[in-house]
Amino acid sequence: MNLQNMLQFKILGNSGGDYLIALAVLVGALIVLKIFREVILSRLKKAAEKTKTDLDDVLIKIIHDITPPFYLIISVYASLKFLKMPAVAEKIVDGVFILAIVLQAVRALQVFIDYWTQKLVGRRIQGDEAKNKAAVKSISSVLKFLLWLLAALVVLSNWGIDITSLIAGLGIGGIAVAFALQNVLGDIFSSFSILFDKPFQVGDFIIVGGDMGVVERIGIKSTRIRTLQGQELVVSNRELTDARVNNYKKMEKRRIAFSFGVLYETPNEKLKKVPEMVKEIIGGEELAELDRVHFKEFGDFSLNFEVVYYVSSPDYNDYMNTQQSINFALKEAFEKEGIEFAYPTQTVFVKK
Repeated sequence: MNLQNMLQFKILGNSGGDYLIALAVLVGALIVLKIFREVILSRLKKAAEKTKTDLDDVLIKIIHDITPPFYLIISVYASLKFLKMPAVAEKIVDGVFILAIVLQAVRALQVFIDYWTQKLVGRRIQGDEAKNKAAVKSISSVLKFLLWLLAALVVLSNWGIDITSLIAGLGIGGIAVAFALQNVLGDIFSSFSILFDKPFQVGDFIIVGGDMGVVERIGIKSTRIRTLQGQELVVSNRELTDARVNNYKKMEKRRIAFSFGVLYETPNEKLKKVPEMVKEIIGGEELAELDRVHFKEFGDFSLNFEVVYYVSSPDYNDYMNTQQSINFALKEAFEKEGIEFAYPTQTVFVKK
C-alpha cells in the first residue's frame, strides 16, 4: 500500500489524512500551549519585579499551577474536532472538556479566594498568627465549598442533566437544615459581622450586660473573654451582636468625677484655697487633665467639693494609679494646711 492509498484509507469514517491532520493539530497545540505558558510566565515574572502589588504573584501562581494533563486534554479536544465521531463519543469528549475547564477555573478561583481572605479578612483580625490563620481558613473554606457547589451544578447542566429538580431538592433540604441549625448558623454569620464590622478586637476590654473582661479569642461560633476574676467566659457571637457592648479599648481618654467634703468649721480663707490646691495636684499628674473643681454644696455634715478631670489613657490601672496619687497628695496637702476631711457626725444642741 503506497502513501496515497494510506491517506485515503478510511477507519471509523475518517481517512488516514484526517488522522494525520488530527495528529499534527495535537502536537502543534501542545507546542503552542507550552510556548505560550513559558512566555506568559516569563513576562509576568519580569513585571512582578517592577511592581509593588502582589496581585501579579497570584496570576503567576495560577498559570504555574496549570498541570500538563490540562494542556493534553485541550490539545486532544482540538485535534478530535478534525475527526468525525459518533454522537455519543462527541458528547463524551465535550463533557470531559467542560469538566477539565471547570476544574481548572475552580482551582484558579480558589487561589483568588485565599488571596482575598488573607488581604481583606486577615488584616482585620488582631491577635496571634495562629488565630488569624484559623479565622482566614474558616472563611476561605466556606467560600470554596460554595464555589465547588456552583461548579458541580455548571458541569451537570452542561452534561444535559436537568438540575431544576436538584436545585429544588437542595432548596427544600437547605431550608430544613437551616431550621435545624439556625442557632449555629446565626453564630457563624455573627462572627463574620464581628470580623468585618469590628465592634471589638482581641485584646479589647469590653462590658456585655453584667459581665466584663478582656477579649482573648473570636471564634466562628463563640468569643472567649477573660473576666476580672480570672475565669474564661464563653459568649455566643449572636448574643454579642444582639447586645450593647461597651468597648473601653476604643476610649481615648477617661472622664473621672469624684467628691470630698471638709468640716463646717473650716475657715473661709482655707476653704478658698482648696480649688487651687486641687488644680496644682492634678496638674502635676502626667496622665491627668483637669476639667473643673467647685465648692458644690452644703452637705448634711460637710462642705462638699466636686472635681472632674480626664485621664489620657483607656487603661483601668492607669486611672486607678492616677486617682491614688491624687488622693495621697490631697491628704498630704490638707494636713499641711490644717484642713480636715469630714465624716458622718451628729451635733446635739442642748438649750438650758
